[in-house]
Amino acid sequence: MLYKIYQLVVCLPLLGLSTLLTALLTIVGCTLGKASFWAYWPPCIWSRLMCRIPLLPVEVVGSEKLQKDTSYVFVSNHQGPYDIFLVYGYLGHSFRWLMKKELRSIPLIGRACEKAGHIMVDKSGPKAIARTQTQARETLQGGTSIVVFPEGSRTFTGHMARFRRGPFMLGHQLHLPIVPVTIDGSFDVLPRQKGFNFLTRHKLRLVIHDPIPYREDLDSIMQESYSVIESALPPHYRGMVENPDQ
Repeated sequence: MLYKIYQLVVCLPLLGLSTLLTALLTIVGCTLGKASFWAYWPPCIWSRLMCRIPLLPVEVVGSEKLQKDTSYVFVSNHQGPYDIFLVYGYLGHSFRWLMKKELRSIPLIGRACEKAGHIMVDKSGPKAIARTQTQARETLQGGTSIVVFPEGSRTFTGHMARFRRGPFMLGHQLHLPIVPVTIDGSFDVLPRQKGFNFLTRHKLRLVIHDPIPYREDLDSIMQESYSVIESALPPHYRGMVENPDQ
């Protein structure tokens, strides 16, 4: 009960204000300054606040496996809203999100995402898909990477669903390494439910696995990525469960 009161009285006002300021700072900074700085650092600090203010412990494993000036395609399981904060705050590598175009409609935040250069996936037709692919190729240069959830939607159960081929095809076309990333604890903190829900205090864990170098067999890369990500989940969240929202 005390933790719920703390969330209402302290967390909501502080996190709401920090979200507003971060969006404004990102929009203005990317418009007037160096986008590579303003697209990364304000959201990174904001994401860490989103974890620290609610008193959520965070563990990061494997960040030493990444090379600063190398572009990667990061693929991760999608447990819940806190995936965003865990990756943005603690991945420690310059990247852009590959996200649904519907997120553009979120007031202020959608505009900030556009100014920051995040890639809005548009599947409305062949030309729109081609534009998305072109933007992704242009982004994956000079050490800037892409983070994507190949399941497409958040889990309802904590288990992983099927992976889509798109993110892997992008890495395959550009001969880039794929980096599997396991997110654990996000579903326990805030599971997928309708309406408002309080946070549950639970450890958040980000596991960065060894990069998978380019090879011709795309299907084997997908299978390896899936298995590696799943291997770092607790036993009760292993095993594929179909997601009707995919």
